[in-house]
Amino acid sequence: MKEGTFVVAEADAESAVLRDVDDRQIHTLADNPDLAAGEVLEATVEAEPPMDVVWSVVEIDRQYAVSVDESGEPPTQRARETAADQPVGELTRHERAGTGEVHVLTVEEGETEAAVADVLADEATVERAARLGVERVEVRSEPGVVSVRYLP
Repeated sequence: MKEGTFVVAEADAESAVLRDVDDRQIHTLADNPDLAAGEVLEATVEAEPPMDVVWSVVEIDRQYAVSVDESGEPPTQRARETAADQPVGELTRHERAGTGEVHVLTVEEGETEAAVADVLADEATVERAARLGVERVEVRSEPGVVSVRYLP
């Protein structure tokens, strides 16, 4: 048996594929207990005998979707100051009061929109949110600065 946090990488009516957000191990389920691609599970899974190549969900403690959205709000003053103090291409993480984190990326001013699009489309954004136990990701930007806020 294995307890963990998983992202549903693929799902159809008959089966699903889970990816562990901590070790990135893939678990193919023998059946689909009503899961949809992109959802996050905090669950216990177990390999099915005799070959132990497919898995089944023993228990689901929490099942949720992570929303990843671009905000019209600008980055906070702290994010702007952090970006100004680091070279292009660098990332700094700040803990939030309470649950979550804020990631500040410094990018070339002309590459800001592309960087935002990359963050919005990247599966790793959802996996990171799942590791942090949060359900919402908000991306704020202005030329040269991308702020990724992982929020409860």
